[in-house]
Amino acid sequence: MINVSFQGERGAYSEAAARSFFKEEIQTIPFVSFADVLDSTTKDNTEYSILPVENSIEGSVGESYDLLYSTSLYATGEVYHRIEHCLIGIGKIEDVDTVYSHPQALGQCRKFIEAHNLKTIPSYDTAGSVKIVKELNKKNCACIASKAASKINDVPIIAENIANNLNNYTRFLILSKKETDETGNDKTSIIFSIKHEPGSLYRIIDHFHKNNVNLTKIESRPTKSNTWEYNFYVDFEGHQKNSKISEMLENIKKETLFMKVLGSYRSDKLS
Repeated sequence: MINVSFQGERGAYSEAAARSFFKEEIQTIPFVSFADVLDSTTKDNTEYSILPVENSIEGSVGESYDLLYSTSLYATGEVYHRIEHCLIGIGKIEDVDTVYSHPQALGQCRKFIEAHNLKTIPSYDTAGSVKIVKELNKKNCACIASKAASKINDVPIIAENIANNLNNYTRFLILSKKETDETGNDKTSIIFSIKHEPGSLYRIIDHFHKNNVNLTKIESRPTKSNTWEYNFYVDFEGHQKNSKISEMLENIKKETLFMKVLGSYRSDKLS
């Protein structure tokens, strides 16, 4: 059986996304932090890791992108998982004045929280916040998490579909030590840094234009080492083993101070 590491408690969205991706019986292993998740696969304790990288409402997950810079694992898959947030607790909606959840989930439900004048308390995980509320056993305390987390922890759902936008998806990357083969419907992720001078980013982007390669995402993150210098994270259509793509990447590398190919993988579609 395949072992997959994820961040959070049982019932976390990462766990559900992993089951959706593999479409077969898997053993999911929970960890407290994203770093622990990747470390598990790096040390061969699990075959795969799953990491949330961006949400359709709140944007990128910065911690995940920073870990992708340093990990030795390859991105070997992606999955878009629909996020359906619920308010979970033992009281009624009029009893609740405090809500626990992961900061991303709190942001995704900001309108509901403001409409009900709720005090927010960040926690490390959505499913973990259900355990907190269960232990507190107070009618005024609730949390935001999934139906699965409610069921697993046996804590009632107070309200369903409470996100700012019901068209709420999180994109997850699957990481492992193995690279993938070309399928014809692939995406590649890279990281690079460039000289801090006029036109340096344009010259990189121009390679994609000249090769008629579609960019699907570009994101900048601080390098952490030098003030106001950035690493760029880019996703684009195509596989690194394709001759046109590999040649383009070689040319791009000449224009960068640093470049890392995170991996190529079959592109997922919103369902």
